[in-house]
Amino acid sequence: MKEKLKIDIVSDVVCPWCTIGYKRLEKAISELGIEDQVEIEWQPFELNPDMPAEGQNVTEHIAQKYGSTIEQQKESQERMAEMGRELGFTFDYFDEMRMVNTFDAHVLLEYAQAHGKQTELNMRLTTAFFSERKDVSDRNVLKQALLDVGLNAEEALAELDKEEARYNVRSKQGYWKNMGVNSVPTIVFNRKSAITGAQPVDTFKQVLSEFISE
Repeated sequence: MKEKLKIDIVSDVVCPWCTIGYKRLEKAISELGIEDQVEIEWQPFELNPDMPAEGQNVTEHIAQKYGSTIEQQKESQERMAEMGRELGFTFDYFDEMRMVNTFDAHVLLEYAQAHGKQTELNMRLTTAFFSERKDVSDRNVLKQALLDVGLNAEEALAELDKEEARYNVRSKQGYWKNMGVNSVPTIVFNRKSAITGAQPVDTFKQVLSEFISE
């Protein structure tokens, strides 16, 4: 039995490019018919590790972080929404949208990984944030997301108060930073080579084909 191709996706649940990158990767895997030959693991990266609990208005946040004007942001959001539509994903940007702290979400994604539901939970949280106007730092929202993908919400939420679980996420973040990952998505194949950004489907197909035929 041939070993599966291991794909690590270093990402954050509030990163639109991570969603687009994953949906394109998923499409490439599906078009090549190799679903049973790959294994995906999501790795934690916080776009805004210092984001306070109350979050920050997205427009204000992007202006402050990247210097983008409101016009540039609107243009970028429209482009994002269009790319999302092509991939069957809804980006619903709105004026009161807030960027939030995602550390707890990453702790829960580690729990989900141990229970074989990591991709489902990741996409559930991403959808809650981008498509349903929900705050993915809110424990009630996190609880609902866990339930939606069939995980034990009480057991999972208990992880948030365990120092060991929090330390585990911090050390994984540190590992990928030390490996030189400073932007997301970074998609790593068999821990040998990496692609950054939401590459076109054909690029993913080419890389996947090379690894699968090895």
